[in-house]
Amino acid sequence: MNWIVEVLRDNPSLAVFLTIGIGFFVGQLKYKSFSLGTVTSVLLVGVLVGQLDIPIPGPLKDVFFLLFLFAIGYSVGPQFFAALKGDGLKQVLFAVVVCVLCLVVTWVIALCMGYNPGEAIGLLSGAQTMSAAIGVGTDTLETVSASAADKQAWINIIPVCYAVTYVFGTIGSAYILANLGPWMLGGIKKVKAETAELEKKLNQGSANSDPNYIRALRPVAFRAYKVSADFFSAPKTIEEIEDYLHKQGRRLFVERVRSGGKITDPVPGMAISIGDEIVLSGRREFIVGDESWIGPEVSDAEILDFPAEQLQVTIASKEAAGKTVDQLRGMKYMYGVAIKGISRSGVDIPVLAQVKLQRGDIITIVGLAREVNEAAPHLGYADRKSTKTDLIFVGIGIFLGGLLGAIAIHVGDVPISLSVSGGALIAGLCLGWLRAKHPTFGRIPRSSVWLMNNLGLNMFIAVIGITSGPSFVSGLKEVGFLLFLMGVLATSLPLILGVIIGHKFFKFPAAINLGCCAGSRTTTASLGAIQDSIGSTLPAMGYTVTYAIGNILLILWGVVIVLLVS
Repeated sequence: MNWIVEVLRDNPSLAVFLTIGIGFFVGQLKYKSFSLGTVTSVLLVGVLVGQLDIPIPGPLKDVFFLLFLFAIGYSVGPQFFAALKGDGLKQVLFAVVVCVLCLVVTWVIALCMGYNPGEAIGLLSGAQTMSAAIGVGTDTLETVSASAADKQAWINIIPVCYAVTYVFGTIGSAYILANLGPWMLGGIKKVKAETAELEKKLNQGSANSDPNYIRALRPVAFRAYKVSADFFSAPKTIEEIEDYLHKQGRRLFVERVRSGGKITDPVPGMAISIGDEIVLSGRREFIVGDESWIGPEVSDAEILDFPAEQLQVTIASKEAAGKTVDQLRGMKYMYGVAIKGISRSGVDIPVLAQVKLQRGDIITIVGLAREVNEAAPHLGYADRKSTKTDLIFVGIGIFLGGLLGAIAIHVGDVPISLSVSGGALIAGLCLGWLRAKHPTFGRIPRSSVWLMNNLGLNMFIAVIGITSGPSFVSGLKEVGFLLFLMGVLATSLPLILGVIIGHKFFKFPAAINLGCCAGSRTTTASLGAIQDSIGSTLPAMGYTVTYAIGNILLILWGVVIVLLVS
């Protein structure tokens, strides 16, 4: 054991990876619906490892934290700027109101309780479940006029306060929004009924569009049929067949034809006669149905053996951004192409007829390879699977953002700046937006963004835990159980007020209101709990814009709370 301790002290990077590994394992454990979560688990494991008194080089945590902040900005940038000038302005304003409430409530509690800047940062980051506020707050502490001993004591108390308040910050947020929120809005039955009516309204499209968009994951199918019904007693062209189907509300397409023993792709004006075989494509619920108008389905491996493609496309073109799903499906270049799913800021939103697509959305389309490849340039940028990340973009972006954040404006004797970490966040925000507008550079695959987010933040948290380990127990005795109660207040008041404000002043529908509250607090766990509670994915429509705003403001509040308290 002594040998292992000495190895860890001589090689502190091993201690960090040990903390990451065990922390992620513990974070995946659940008791019923309760889980500590990855970040809190990594912090607590780091505290335990830190009891071995392992010194960690300073730059390590900063490097990973900057990587995390850049990735956050990059992922929400397109939605952030799109919302500032689009239909999402109402949600933007709401998110700002909720985030200001989070800051003000935390600040008032800190003043009433006489908390020092470190305790205030820990309370803010834990109660509002914004781990990144620890990093920017710590950076800002370095600029405060105080002794080195005081600064170090404040820094050491931050993870203690964070750990004490984070558990209710997560569980309490989910309970308030999924259970108390619907009760405040008239009861769960009323909320469910209102949500169902809103889904129906959003799902109304043109006469020839799919009548059921709501199940985004219903697969697209390709099936072969033997033409034998009376409908074909006189030969019918491809256009006549598809027009007949579309008038029935069944958006299906003829993709392949066998006539006279020869298999061909359909061309305009081609006639289909009794005895021919055709392949229809479309959503499964429209293909599986009455076959009396066409003939029996056949199992023909040869005619069904052709390339089909599922492709993710980033919305970047002017002709697609701003269109509803219904309008997009009616475009000529979408012939034979089905929309399988929509992802916005990493959150899946329902595929409803009246959902407007935004620049930066990632949609999954399915169809024949030639049809999908023809549609993709009209939509934006085809995001074909690749493992390559533009590290020039990442490196120079973080560097330039850091320089911007290092610029300080002096108000009296107080230097005010974004801090290097805040600059990295803003750089990611701007460059992510530029990438959505001009998707020919700065590619970062979603798997890479996930790694930068999770590894970046948790490396930082692991180092925080290890370095604060020796003082954690004494700090816990210092803050006591009263801090937990203050955390309950700091978590609950902004959310309760947010639900009331969203209902009374912003007039949001209940499902959108609850989604906006979850997004403003960037609590994905709460979004899942809300959707389970009301039985709908519609709250995601209020989550994405507010999530982008909340992610930026709640992180920057780490700077503001230090300036306010100190």
